[in-house]
Amino acid sequence: MSAEFKTNVLVVDDDKEIVGAIAALLEREGYNIYKAYDGLMALDTVMSNDIHLMLIDVMMPNMDGLSAIMRIRETKNIPIIVLSAKTENTDKVLGLSVGADDYIAKPYNPMELVARVKSGLRRYMRFGAFGKSNSEEEKDVLRIGGLELYLGEKRLLVDGENIKLTATEFKILELLMRSPGKIYSAEEIYEKIWNEDGYGVENTVMVHIRHIREKIEINPKEPRYIKVVWGLGYKIEEVNK
Repeated sequence: MSAEFKTNVLVVDDDKEIVGAIAALLEREGYNIYKAYDGLMALDTVMSNDIHLMLIDVMMPNMDGLSAIMRIRETKNIPIIVLSAKTENTDKVLGLSVGADDYIAKPYNPMELVARVKSGLRRYMRFGAFGKSNSEEEKDVLRIGGLELYLGEKRLLVDGENIKLTATEFKILELLMRSPGKIYSAEEIYEKIWNEDGYGVENTVMVHIRHIREKIEINPKEPRYIKVVWGLGYKIEEVNK
């Protein structure tokens, strides 16, 4: 990370030992750490401070992690990584469904956790969170049918209406819209967006695609834009408005 940015990471878990261990790990990487022990504390911390990334457990008192993510997503597009028990695949899918960008299994591998945090922050910075776009970038627009993706402003219009996307959703939609008709496998999408090997990532990509569809399609079950090519992957159709 550039020294000019003070990167704030929020770690949320009702197990204070886990929070302390993750905080110590990330502090060694130069991040400024905020701590919370339930969903309500997490919500208050995000709304009261300039948080750039959040790691959050699912099962917590007062407000669970999924509810906190949904509330935060109403106003914030920060990267969110779900901390999930290794056997709880439902937690992972639900977390992605309500707006999380990634997940990591507990017990976590310290090197993997640091790598995922760095990857999330890289995507966030490319999304434009830490700077203003220049005038040329502001004019860079991708249009397909009623979709208008403003790359400089990081903004999506669907039939003239502003639609809020997370950083990850924006990058996936940008990838597809840059090459209408081109089929991308789930592995290709994951490797291009997450910058990691795309082995066994079908569910992760599928959930993000479904979430994008829910935002851009009139009827997500009969999509106009993002199509599944069975056995191959996903593409976006060039359609008339």
